[in-house]
Amino acid sequence: MQPIKQTLANMTPPLVWNAWRAINHHVIRQSPSFVSPRHHASVLRLRALKDAYVGQRCFLIGNGPSLRQMDLQPLRHEYTFGLNRIYLLFAELGFTTTFLVSVNTHVIEQFGRDIAAIPIPRFIEWGARNFIPFDDRTILLRSLLFPAFSTDPTRGIWQGATVTYVAMQLAFYMGFNPVILIGVDHSFVTQGDPHKLVVSQGDDPNHFAANYFGKGTRWQLPDLETSEIAYHLARDTYTRHQRRILDATVGGQLMVFPKVAYESLF
Repeated sequence: MQPIKQTLANMTPPLVWNAWRAINHHVIRQSPSFVSPRHHASVLRLRALKDAYVGQRCFLIGNGPSLRQMDLQPLRHEYTFGLNRIYLLFAELGFTTTFLVSVNTHVIEQFGRDIAAIPIPRFIEWGARNFIPFDDRTILLRSLLFPAFSTDPTRGIWQGATVTYVAMQLAFYMGFNPVILIGVDHSFVTQGDPHKLVVSQGDDPNHFAANYFGKGTRWQLPDLETSEIAYHLARDTYTRHQRRILDATVGGQLMVFPKVAYESLF
């Protein structure tokens, strides 16, 4: 955090400071999207995906260490959503995910060049639009301020403190059913205040690769409580529409969705 910004943060009551951060991010920084050609193009690209995969299942791949306990080769011919730095696995796997979702500005600022180099459709947070080229594979997403499950991402999405929740909203809009989670461990070795921006001091114990958020990387500590609120919203919305989210994560700590054995899916 810049010195002046840090000073203001220290002087301001936390409730007021957090409210200002939310307004700044979701209102001030988001508002230009309505008149931007990039916003217009993104809306058209999203509309083209509406119900494009009705009746198809997809896998939503988290980045937890449990991925190292799984054989991911059966996913080669499945529809898949990868999140943030999942691309670190691509060379090893020999294939990419179908889509990539990244909405954390700190992640995109530091790794936008890597993300842009992957030749797959990508969904990117509007507030990070200047950290990644806007090409024909890029769709920019506006973020909503208040908790909600968005069934129409052209109107915005709520991040729910986790990119996983964003992918659930996109998968719903695109018509996938069921949506199957893997690598969503829902547990972190590193502890601290939710959303606190920290700098990694060494190897990353929280993800599938030691260099995922390796030494010197800026990242925000997780907010598992808020993410569980989001997951309940996702579960309830899918259920109301006679659709399912299943959890095939090996040893995962998330208890919101029905569990299923990964090997039984193939």
